Amino acid sequence: MEWRDHGIVLGTRAFGETSVILDVLTRDHGRHSGVIKGGISRKYRPILQPGSVLDITWRARLSDHMGSFSVDLVKSRSIAMQDRFSLAGLSCVAAMLQRILPERDPMPDLYDQTNALLDILSVPQAFAYGYFHWELAVLGHLGYGLDLSCCAVTGSTQDLIYVSPKSGRAVSRNGAGEWADRLLPLPDVAKGLVHGPNDSLQGLKLTQYFLENKVAVNLGITQLPSARARFVEQVERLVSKT
Repeated sequence: MEWRDHGIVLGTRAFGETSVILDVLTRDHGRHSGVIKGGISRKYRPILQPGSVLDITWRARLSDHMGSFSVDLVKSRSIAMQDRFSLAGLSCVAAMLQRILPERDPMPDLYDQTNALLDILSVPQAFAYGYFHWELAVLGHLGYGLDLSCCAVTGSTQDLIYVSPKSGRAVSRNGAGEWADRLLPLPDVAKGLVHGPNDSLQGLKLTQYFLENKVAVNLGITQLPSARARFVEQVERLVSKT
C-alpha cells in the first residue's frame, strides 16, 4: 500500500530509540500517523515542527497498519516559534486537531482552511478573527455546524441576537420570547459585522460552548486541550492593548 499527499505537521511522539510517530493533517487522507525512522536526528528535527507543510509518502503492507512516512519539507513555519502570540495560535490549532479530529477521515476543505489560517499567524488581529471562523468550520466538519442564517422560530433574518444551545441555530429577539435567558448570545463577529480582537474573543466563547458540550461530550473527553486556553489568554492580552 502506498500514497502520496501534502500534510501539515500536528506533532510527534517518540517511537523506540531513534524513531518518531508523526501526526499530520493531510489534504486527501485526513489526520494520519506514520513512523519516521531516525526521526530524532538533526536531519528531521527542523522540519518536523508543528505547522510545517510536508510532501509525504506513506507505505504499509496493509491499509489498516500504521505504516511509515518518508517526507520532504514544502513550507516551514518556524518563524512562529519566535513570537508568543503566533506560537500560542499554532500550538492551539495543532492540539485541537489532534484531540478532536477522527483519524483517516478525508477533509480537504478543512486542510485548505487550516493552511490558509496558519499563513496569517504573524498578523494577530487577523489570526484571531480567522481562528474563530476556523472553529466554526471545524464544528461543521464534525457535524455540529451552527446555522446562523435565520431565526429558528420565526424564519426572520433580522435582529438575530441569540443562539440555541440545543440546536445551534440563530434566534431573533422576537423569536426568543420567554426563553431568552436560556439562549446563548450571538456575537456580531459571527455575523461578519465586526472583527476586532474583543469581537473575536466573544466569538470564541460561543464556539467553546459547542466544542465542550457537543464535540467533547460525544468523544468522551473531559476538556479541550490546554493549548486553547493559552491561546485565548493571548487574545485577551491583545484586547487589553487595543
